[in-house]
Amino acid sequence: MIFTPCQAADPPYLVNYRDREGRSLAGDGTSQWLKPAFAQAFRVLRNDAFCVSFYGWPHTDKFSAAWRGAGFRPVGHLVWTKTYVSHVGFLKGQHETAYLLAKGSPPAPAMPISDVLLRPNTHNRWHPTEKPVQSLVPVIEAFTKPGEVVLDPFCGSGSTLLAAKILGRRYIGIELDAEHAKTAQGRL
Repeated sequence: MIFTPCQAADPPYLVNYRDREGRSLAGDGTSQWLKPAFAQAFRVLRNDAFCVSFYGWPHTDKFSAAWRGAGFRPVGHLVWTKTYVSHVGFLKGQHETAYLLAKGSPPAPAMPISDVLLRPNTHNRWHPTEKPVQSLVPVIEAFTKPGEVVLDPFCGSGSTLLAAKILGRRYIGIELDAEHAKTAQGRL
């Protein structure tokens, strides 16, 4: 997720993701888009503002290089705990993570939020990697003010945009997949 006083990004994680129904994500098999996308995100973000970016942990180095190469500075790390197991490998996956990135020197929020939040199960009804609206509300509330703009250049099914709308923020979503964009429009 990206906000123009704050941005939010939930980009593909570069892991060739397939959900239990076989759905996949455009751009998830290559990192060629990563650096240019975050360069543009940095360009449109106002000075002294935040970007919250989810990332694929197996490729933390690529995401970090893209963020830093664009000019972002990591200033925090967020973890959303899950009450369910989303995948099993060497470990049982029960969390998602995002970095809080800064452009310039944004002020600390008046009411800082915990860096550990709860993530209820959406059952991926709208999108293969859908984020719960209620998990995004505290982040948007902490890093934006009513009337400010929230930009999500990887908006998927629009969860970030819906959270922004609930909080009285303006929002802009960009989505590569036409069907997901249609879903986001319908949810809003």
